[in-house]
Amino acid sequence: MSIDLSFIKPSLPRSGAVVVAVGKGGKLSTSGRDLDRRLKGALLKGAKAHRFQASFGKTMLFPAPAGIAADSVMLVGLDDVAKVDAEAVARIGAAIAQALDRHRVARATVFADLPAGVTVDAPEAAAQIAYGIRLQSYRFDRYHTRLKDEQKPVTSAVAVTADPVGAAEKRFAALDRIADGVFFTRDLVSEPANILTPVQLAAAARSLRPLGVEVDVLAPARLKALGMGALLGVAQGSANEPRVVTLRWRGRRTTRPDLALVGKGVTFDTGGISIKPSASMEDMKWDMGGAGVVLGTMKAIAGRKAKAHVVGVVGLVENMPSGTAQRPGDVVTTMNGQTIEVINTDAEGRLVLADALWYAQQKFKPKAVIDLATLTGAILVALGQERAGLFCNDDQLADRLGAAGDAVNEKIWRFPLDSEYDRHIESRIADMKNVGSGRFAGSIAGAKLLERFIDGIPWAHLDIAGVTWRTRGRPLVPPGGTAFGVRLLDRYVADNLE
Repeated sequence: MSIDLSFIKPSLPRSGAVVVAVGKGGKLSTSGRDLDRRLKGALLKGAKAHRFQASFGKTMLFPAPAGIAADSVMLVGLDDVAKVDAEAVARIGAAIAQALDRHRVARATVFADLPAGVTVDAPEAAAQIAYGIRLQSYRFDRYHTRLKDEQKPVTSAVAVTADPVGAAEKRFAALDRIADGVFFTRDLVSEPANILTPVQLAAAARSLRPLGVEVDVLAPARLKALGMGALLGVAQGSANEPRVVTLRWRGRRTTRPDLALVGKGVTFDTGGISIKPSASMEDMKWDMGGAGVVLGTMKAIAGRKAKAHVVGVVGLVENMPSGTAQRPGDVVTTMNGQTIEVINTDAEGRLVLADALWYAQQKFKPKAVIDLATLTGAILVALGQERAGLFCNDDQLADRLGAAGDAVNEKIWRFPLDSEYDRHIESRIADMKNVGSGRFAGSIAGAKLLERFIDGIPWAHLDIAGVTWRTRGRPLVPPGGTAFGVRLLDRYVADNLE
């Protein structure tokens, strides 16, 4: 059940909950002060009595308040109002959504005017609160057939006050389209692998055509003709055929795209002949997370009609062990003619990306390329689930991606690509091998292989293995598929290409 979000002029409702923000020291907005006067000071007195400190995102519910018709009043803490920016306001929206669900509140009115000292203007604050509520409300429960009542969402409608209403609605419209992209990616990442095969993921990409996205799907015969031996080598052990999908959003009529986004789309990764341990192998349904982010980003920028020319390329395969699977020791020939010795068939994502990266550059001639992949377990060891790893050959591109990530709280951390690391992927019988030597510099070794398929343009590789799925939620991101990268890339496009 999705929440019905609307914007209204400020007024007290006759039912449901009323939500007001409070800063450290009891700082209330104009609406908050008016409400407290109606309640004869009970709002701040009650907060003080219960030692509510207005910590950021913390909430407190006052049931059945005397003096107003609403069923309850909820306070949400802002802490230091001087530190509250637009992203923080969205996280306040997420905190409100969580609290409404926790208290089983069906309908609520949120007063979006914030205390003095917050620099976010009123229409933007209203839009960001609604955005946070929507992002936090995501659920993937389509395969539950017997949910208990207490497991079902209750909150059905939230009205956010705004003056003027039209300005808030206009700002929210773009954010709402970004949320569509985020939800599209979360849905794809959450689907089980028996449902989301490479063919079905290609079909999902076609659903973007009504938005104006040009979509082309390449089947195995075309991939073979193009010489994509590395990608086809990964796919050869599976009964499910591979696909490569290209997407194009012409938000500007330029000859060369401003940017190409390339995604790893391994719809299930057993490890192949180098099979993974059985523990947690079910998680490998989301090894297509990079492709999912590319599709979600394309949906977001097309949905909000971004004034940028962006293409996407996703390589879609399933990595399975069988009598036809590639073996450790095999040598594959990539689309650009370089050869790779396959030491470990569980290092398959870089083989898929090698051909996809080269194809994206040769087909579209973009000015820059960014790839995303759940590439290495080593990035989890280095960064945990807090940041994605960034590998980049261009300082300006790296800085701009970092700024975009900071702005939307999808943080990244840059790793080195020094030439000394090339030795890790040297092969005795081929141009390179697909894994490094031993346990050292595993994520860098993967990036160094990808670097060899970059044709002299700015390039960034985001290793998102640690941030694609979360067992515990965080503000704006419920447990499950995170869609990490959609908001980051949309922000990068907005700030640098439009």
